[in-house]
Amino acid sequence: MAEGGLVQEPAFRATSVDGDDDDEENREIFLSVFVQQSQIGLSYYDRRDYTLHFMPDTVDNSDLQLLNRVIQELSPNVIITSAKQDHSLTQFFKNLESNPDYKPEIVMFPSANFGLEVSKQRLLSAHLPFLPPSITESEKIPYLSSCIPLESVMMVRSIGGLLKCLERRRFVEMEDSSVGIPVFQFLTYTLKDVVYIDRDAYSALQIFKSELHPSVYKLQSGEKEGLSLYGILNCCRSKFGSLLLRQWFHRPTRDLNVLKRRQEVIRFFTSPRNSADLSTLQSCLRNIKNISMLLQRMSLSRTKVIDWQNIYKTVYNAVCIRDTVRSLPQTIQLFQDISENFTDDMYYIATYISKVVDFDGSTAENRFTVRPNVHPVIDEKKRTMMGLPDFLTDVARTELENLDPRFSTCSVIYLPLIGFLLSLPRLPTMLDKQSFEIDGLDFIFLSQDRLHYRSARTKELDTILGDLHCDIIDLEMSVMRELQALVLQRSGCMYKVMTLCAELDCLMALAQASQDHGYRCPTLTPNHRLALVESRHPLLELCTPVCVSNSYFSTETEGKVKVITGPNSSGKSIYLKQVGLIVFMALIGSDVPAKEAEIGLVDGIFTRMQSRESVSVGLSTFMIDLNQMAQSLNHSTADSLVLVDEFGKGTNTVDGLSLLTACLSHWLRQGSQCPHVLLSTNFHSLIQLGMMPDSPLLSLLTLETAIEGEELVFLYEVKDGICQSSYAGNIATLAGIPPALVKRGVEASDLYRTGRPIKKIDRPSADEQNNRCAEVVEKFIILDLDDPDLDLELYMKDDLQPALEELL
Repeated sequence: MAEGGLVQEPAFRATSVDGDDDDEENREIFLSVFVQQSQIGLSYYDRRDYTLHFMPDTVDNSDLQLLNRVIQELSPNVIITSAKQDHSLTQFFKNLESNPDYKPEIVMFPSANFGLEVSKQRLLSAHLPFLPPSITESEKIPYLSSCIPLESVMMVRSIGGLLKCLERRRFVEMEDSSVGIPVFQFLTYTLKDVVYIDRDAYSALQIFKSELHPSVYKLQSGEKEGLSLYGILNCCRSKFGSLLLRQWFHRPTRDLNVLKRRQEVIRFFTSPRNSADLSTLQSCLRNIKNISMLLQRMSLSRTKVIDWQNIYKTVYNAVCIRDTVRSLPQTIQLFQDISENFTDDMYYIATYISKVVDFDGSTAENRFTVRPNVHPVIDEKKRTMMGLPDFLTDVARTELENLDPRFSTCSVIYLPLIGFLLSLPRLPTMLDKQSFEIDGLDFIFLSQDRLHYRSARTKELDTILGDLHCDIIDLEMSVMRELQALVLQRSGCMYKVMTLCAELDCLMALAQASQDHGYRCPTLTPNHRLALVESRHPLLELCTPVCVSNSYFSTETEGKVKVITGPNSSGKSIYLKQVGLIVFMALIGSDVPAKEAEIGLVDGIFTRMQSRESVSVGLSTFMIDLNQMAQSLNHSTADSLVLVDEFGKGTNTVDGLSLLTACLSHWLRQGSQCPHVLLSTNFHSLIQLGMMPDSPLLSLLTLETAIEGEELVFLYEVKDGICQSSYAGNIATLAGIPPALVKRGVEASDLYRTGRPIKKIDRPSADEQNNRCAEVVEKFIILDLDDPDLDLELYMKDDLQPALEELL
């Protein structure tokens, strides 16, 4: 994906025990990983060509499947990480160590070596032979930020640990011992078949958009998903389905087999005749819970009543999903996988849980309870417990006959953990503990004016019946442990259930969104071609009753670089984002808002855009422009899509125009290796002065407008050609600027354009203006309307009108 620059021959020689370092088997890779709260950043150094590769921050799941794929692709010799690790990374390394076929060296440094500022300083002081010799320390940061996205915090911290390890291991003999390990070039690393999308693209295209939740206390983060592409496509019924869809958004794929697997499921569920199956499966998916967490609790014997309910619901609904899917066409790969992997173990687990667990009793007692006819001893003890009230009433009558005549009533009670007790009312003469003593009875405690004793009979009951409640609990816990062992023994299929259900949930969500918004299935090809017929912006059409559709065509030999001109607010930025969003949707397998679409598998989407919230002017904005453009120039390929919106905005016109022209010329000179470039600009002189080279790859577009009277009307239709006027005056009027100011602005612009001098208009001061107003008012005050000689019309024409005209 990335191209490196030429460097001078360094003054060092590499030493290798095994001989030629260029051999693939002698390749040595140092991989540095930093994980924090599901965010992962990584970088690696290839000793063979002294290149530092980096992967911008991305989201990974709890099992770190992304990291696992990286290790499978790279097979690093050394893995570097922080001693203060995320729990998921600790577990990952434990699993890695159990692999007998692959034993990398794992190096842990103190967490201080992975600090953000420490890592940036280490990067600035690294030995980078490709830097220009004349570069100063203050110029290094903007230069490096064009090579590395420094806003990716996790990735930068991983680079800090990587450089620390390279400093410790002097596997390269240097003429100057103070010179560090060389880094010839920086290259972006992406997994095979994963599309690279820079962080700015996610914000500019509004793929994700967080906003404050109206009830902040309801959510830990206080945020919710706003109007975004993820927000409208996420119709998932389960939490883990939403998480998987978010991972798809973070890692769009170029794997045609994966995309076709997704498309065939979406195409099936978008058919109206399959809507009943869609509803049935979505209802079942609502009850599929986080199986991994439930099984983990079960393995630790921390299972609660609600966990058993969730396990049963999950397994029961998984069986329903399997039975429903088995009636669907098995030519669809996902349906076949579900039918094969949802084994009879699921049915066995569901049946066994339903026969053993008493859910109503468990909820009432807030503990695991067993159904009748499962365990004979438990049933017998429970029957005894149920018969205790009547039995203890008979015992109390017998006890009363042998009691002191002062007591007219008594009762025999059973308390768990204490046993059977004789309960007597407290007499008025019983004032202290000494007066509680009764012959033949052992005093236990006083509670609510009732005295509790142990008698010979209650002691006998303790011996005969024991602690019934505790015995029942112990026996039921034994049954629960047996049930846990059985479920865990057959839990292999349950992990597959969660994975396949998450995929099914995502694809049905995309199908639901396709039905709701009228999307069409795109044709995906490996060709260098993008063709969108009557496409629409997926977010804009939700916000306006009228959304104009536009087409876009870019092939390997024609129209690969498109320059769009047009007045402000005419829809240039929307058109750019529309193309970017549709291509992105196709690369996650979704249908797209277009009548027809043929989309080549792009390897990256690069943007030079700014959201309206972050627009500013001056040097800082121009530096952001340059950094983003440098990323596009350095890392884009013939399969990339580059979106550039008003490059150079906010800086000197000549500087911005010159750099923009140079960038476009650079891309056009690449010929067939030129990326798909869609660029909007208000620098009309770029075209009017003929600054662009003639090339069949260059296509000029504009947004159509119309003038009705003095009002500018935007038609939002893309057509071939260039914008003849910026219509700045009309747009200023639409923005609410006073007409007099607009008029003067247009006059000054015409004078400047034709080379004529612009004369300053003398404006009266505020005091002078007030005095003139006072004079006009005075003329009205002294006017005598009863004067028969007064010619009111002549007075207004000759006296008042000139004064008013002078005032205005």
